[in-house]
Amino acid sequence: MRRLLLLSSLAAVVGLVPAGAAAAKPPGRNAPSFSLEQNAALVHPGDHSSTAVQLTTTESPYTWGAVDLSIPSGMRLSQLNNLATDYRFSLGSCWGGSPRFEAWVTDPSGDTEKIFFYVGSPPDYTGCAMGVWTDTGNLATPSSVVDDTEVGGGPYDSYSNAQANYGTYPLTAVWLDADGGWDGDQTVEFDNSQVNNELFTYGQ
Repeated sequence: MRRLLLLSSLAAVVGLVPAGAAAAKPPGRNAPSFSLEQNAALVHPGDHSSTAVQLTTTESPYTWGAVDLSIPSGMRLSQLNNLATDYRFSLGSCWGGSPRFEAWVTDPSGDTEKIFFYVGSPPDYTGCAMGVWTDTGNLATPSSVVDDTEVGGGPYDSYSNAQANYGTYPLTAVWLDADGGWDGDQTVEFDNSQVNNELFTYGQ
């Protein structure tokens, strides 16, 4: 259901940032830019920093939150080799594939599809601790387990296999997404998020 909602929203976007979405660029030398989507907000403090980004997803009414992390134009999936972040739950835990990194790719037919890098341990991606900052480590190593079902793979594919099969696909966006509200409210904060060599600290 959540994936269908995201796909149906593409008609309303300009580029990859929905109209009215909050945009932010943290200060500092070479700080990468990001966009806050739906129920996303900057909060203080972060993990050994002044600012983090908080995503909220609720059951009733159903809501979700995400942050769109900037990537260089012209990237291919084969060039995405590092996805990591610090995270802390202040409500709920990880479940239902939420939260996660999403790599948005364009398949040969021109459709936008997503490859998911779930936070938590496979196979169920549950049991994340609440109230403590945790480092995911790199979720995009060759041996990392990913869900590339949307592009023709499976829910427990190795990332090396995904890159071998779909590495030439253009990479159009990388999101951190929380949408598990259908199974219970979640509030999760992220800081020191990394996409390849770009570090997102969300503030000073």
